[in-house]
Amino acid sequence: MAKFKIEWSPEAKGDLMDVLEFYINRNGSATYSKKLHAKIGKSVKHIAKNPKLGIQTNYHSVRSLITDEYQIIYEIFDQVILIVMLWDCRRNPEDKIIETRIK
Repeated sequence: MAKFKIEWSPEAKGDLMDVLEFYINRNGSATYSKKLHAKIGKSVKHIAKNPKLGIQTNYHSVRSLITDEYQIIYEIFDQVILIVMLWDCRRNPEDKIIETRIK
């Protein structure tokens, strides 16, 4: 199977930056943020190799892969995977706004 190209939506990039900055500020160090960034990056690489790895959502082309406390929500296109959202699973699911991010 061919490896898919990964793209991040601006919102998903913002989600990732917010999470990493939160832990840097809370911990007073970038150590945990670096580890979390590496874990998320590794999961995204797995998704690129096997797009059906994540759990199917209510949307046909959208899947979700859980890494630690975070869901990586992504949409599959022909040869591109768009990371739509990075969601903290500890948040209230009622707050999730995935519908506004899916094309």
